[in-house]
Amino acid sequence: MGETAAATPTAGSGPGAGGGGPYAERERLITLNLKQIYDPEIPMNIVDLGLIYGFEWNGDDVTLKMTLTAPGCPVAGILAEEVKAAIEKVPNVHAATVDMVWEPPWTPDKMSDFAKHQFGYA
Repeated sequence: MGETAAATPTAGSGPGAGGGGPYAERERLITLNLKQIYDPEIPMNIVDLGLIYGFEWNGDDVTLKMTLTAPGCPVAGILAEEVKAAIEKVPNVHAATVDMVWEPPWTPDKMSDFAKHQFGYA
């Protein structure tokens, strides 16, 4: 069974930010790459929006669990391919799979403090 770790909501905190676990550095680098990908409808990166739910590792292969702000998002497939490519740029990641999940559903509460402040939720 692969190791499961929570995604880093913001760079510099949580797993993947130098914390514990054998995959922490890779998760940190993946998170940095994912912060370069913006939701096509909301002017914010997918990490700060809280769309990244976690990583599951099996050796050097990773499955990223993520969601979207709405299940009917017309760019889901394109976004998943962009995310997969960003993950596979990280050294020592052999292959990536993007698993779109809908539970728990996304809400603005999942956004980072930075995103909440930008959109007036904080």
